[in-house]
Amino acid sequence: MHKMTLTLTIPATLLALVCSFASQAEQADMTFFVTSQGMGKGADLGGLAGADGHCQSLAAAVGAGQRTWRAYLSNSASSGAEAVNARDRIGQGPWQNATGVVIAEDVAQLHGDNQLSKDTALDEHGAPVKGRGDTPNMHDILTGSQADGTAFAAGEDHTCSNWTSGAEGAAQVGHHDRMGLRDDAPSRSWNASHLSRGCSQEALIGTGGAGLLYCFAVD
Repeated sequence: MHKMTLTLTIPATLLALVCSFASQAEQADMTFFVTSQGMGKGADLGGLAGADGHCQSLAAAVGAGQRTWRAYLSNSASSGAEAVNARDRIGQGPWQNATGVVIAEDVAQLHGDNQLSKDTALDEHGAPVKGRGDTPNMHDILTGSQADGTAFAAGEDHTCSNWTSGAEGAAQVGHHDRMGLRDDAPSRSWNASHLSRGCSQEALIGTGGAGLLYCFAVD
């Protein structure tokens, strides 16, 4: 009886290892993902550097840390510092998700006819992110950006004080599932759907988000 149990157990273990190695191999080639979790402080991400570090850490945890990762976020011009455009921070592409699906060949396609949808905007594990119709809805992804990937004009805070405020302000978000309350382009935009209700974690959740980010490999 012991021999039979051992015979059945070993193949199952080997199969699990093979699947794990195959998954890690795919994720090593991943160059785009949606974060599986936020940083827990609403839109206070510790600035662009903190957001980039979050992307890097999550990527490293699934075997893709050999690349340099950046969060798709814009900064507004403030206190003498120039604006930062999300589209200028993420490399040249192409970008593919954890299962190998190319979501855009380059920056132009990303901000045009890209392949982003709930089925392709996967997290770093290759799992779908909850969207409209799921509980809870988490389709609001922080971007601080206009539809073309550029920052808003100075004086218009769409970035929760350049990602340092977890209280006052608001943040521009996109819908990773391309779904909205209205049947129009803005509400279905992946990067510029609407403003959040506030910058706190509670406010982001109340709008339909969780402080999630788009992460892109720049090399």
